Amino acid sequence: MARIAGLYFRDDRQDRTGLIQPMLAASRGDGNWAAHTQRNGSATLGWTGWRFPGLTDTHGVLVALDGRIYNRSDFNPTAGDAELIAELYTHYGFEKALCRLNGDFAIALYDRHADTLWLARDRFGVKPLYYVNTRDWFAFASRPAALLALPGSSRNINRRFAAIFAGGHYRYFDNHPDESTYQDIAQLPAGHVLRVSHSGLHMTRYWSLSEEPDFTAATSELAEQYRHLLIDAVVMRVKAASNPAFTLSGGMDSSSVVASAIQASNGTPHAFSTVYDDKTYDESRDIQPMVEATGLQWHPVAVGAPDVFTLVQRMVRIHDEPVATATWLSQYLLCSEVQRRGFGGLFGGLGGDELNAGEYEYFLYFFADLKAAGRENQLQEEVIRWIEHHDHPVFRKSARLVEEGLEGLVDLSVPGRCLPDRRRLRRYYAAVDKAFFDLERFEPVMEHPFSSYLKNRTYQDMFRETLPCCLRAEDRNAVKYGLEHFLPFLDHRLVEFMFRVAGAEKIRRGVTKYLLREAMKGILPEETRIRIKKTGWNAPAHVWFSGTGLDNLRDLVASRSFRQRGLYHVSEVERLVAEHQQIVESGRLAENHMMFLWQLVNLELWLRWNDEASANDAGRRVC
Repeated sequence: MARIAGLYFRDDRQDRTGLIQPMLAASRGDGNWAAHTQRNGSATLGWTGWRFPGLTDTHGVLVALDGRIYNRSDFNPTAGDAELIAELYTHYGFEKALCRLNGDFAIALYDRHADTLWLARDRFGVKPLYYVNTRDWFAFASRPAALLALPGSSRNINRRFAAIFAGGHYRYFDNHPDESTYQDIAQLPAGHVLRVSHSGLHMTRYWSLSEEPDFTAATSELAEQYRHLLIDAVVMRVKAASNPAFTLSGGMDSSSVVASAIQASNGTPHAFSTVYDDKTYDESRDIQPMVEATGLQWHPVAVGAPDVFTLVQRMVRIHDEPVATATWLSQYLLCSEVQRRGFGGLFGGLGGDELNAGEYEYFLYFFADLKAAGRENQLQEEVIRWIEHHDHPVFRKSARLVEEGLEGLVDLSVPGRCLPDRRRLRRYYAAVDKAFFDLERFEPVMEHPFSSYLKNRTYQDMFRETLPCCLRAEDRNAVKYGLEHFLPFLDHRLVEFMFRVAGAEKIRRGVTKYLLREAMKGILPEETRIRIKKTGWNAPAHVWFSGTGLDNLRDLVASRSFRQRGLYHVSEVERLVAEHQQIVESGRLAENHMMFLWQLVNLELWLRWNDEASANDAGRRVC
């Protein structure tokens, strides 16, 4: 694990002494890591981390790398990852070199002869990369904190982001993947290249998913291909990892990753799970069949009544932003335990829900595909099975709900065009003061490169909704505790394969992840493989904001800084706090407000931290 940073100067006479070191110091936070720099021509690149430095000056180019290349054996296995990138660049050019790589990476490459700086991010944005462009210089870094360490940098927040975080849903935080939480700091989108030269900036997409015909092979053949791809993706990453551990829930995704590792090595890996006293999201019982059948070494990490406010204060400092969901507080504590036990890497199942249509909401988009194809009999049968398997006292399932969903969530007149979920998006708009930012002006971008509603919903989640904020949170937590993180479901070969798999191979007879279940026959224990119930990877934040947590929440809402910020309508916030507590205390079957409250606490504590840092910056300038 590493962090990179660098500068490209448009005036070669400009004094650059000392600029890169503060950037690297801010990148590593409180980590005691070595820092390395290289200067050549107009560019200075830096690397900091705890592995062999991903920094080289060879073949006439500078390369700084955060991440791993998994298919080094396809090229020159004796070269380091940074040296390999330099070699491929000299043979193929930058974009064609990237297309040959299988890896998770943020790359900076400077060509002295062309006086050009290239930046790239892996296909799915597993590794972060930000930049700032000024008249005199261009700067990039793995963290916004590094760019904020530069002289004259602004901590002005992105007000649209803050307003959506305050009153929107976490799925919409990253609808503009080229932005960050700060007004003047841009983010390089996943799968993109940025070319920087004296003539300006030029951004292009070097990899994308596009419409191709669905596979027509039998399910058994597709399952065999899937199994091979997943196991190979796991094996490639295990070879790159140093003493890895695995996260494990009761669901299919993380279980399939662990089981694939066992299948390939016949070993008994270590697996970590967060467990809770409150049973709403506790998956201990669902995890047991996996533990008993495989003999893996299981480490439950108990998360009882965490000091949410103190932990969030710590997390926003290492994340450089408010943290999207309460899940990541639990994962933060899990990473701490993984490090304490001496492991160097952590594998997870992130991306599995998207590829395998594992989210409950994917049913409606599958239904839309069936309706658009005129498969009414199959649609009726799937709706019946959906109701049978997934009806819930709070989140009811019915044929009428399907009709409403097809009217509001898709445009049946345009094949594959999905629409924003207005109810979910606007649920808390009334809590945000329009004078701060008028959320009614926010119109989410909904891409539709495919003729399938289900594929477009998946695509949206991978690049503009669920995955981006999760990837950043996992990256920040892992780096804090000196861990590399590995996500086999985001192997591009596996993703490309799954985008050619028909919806009926993902959802069948009201059951999600159908093809993955078939692929894992004989590898997963049957109780895990055929379990229909999905708890969902979440945390019991509803009880975290009661008792002492409720007192802290009320104190925060009553504070001068919160009330004078002008972001929230305080009376509406107070109403929501009271209603949430009433729902939790009474046990009433109603949707509570834990996600809104989590976002409120994170946003306010991040804004306080940013205000404090701004004041310190101003004090240093005065001195």
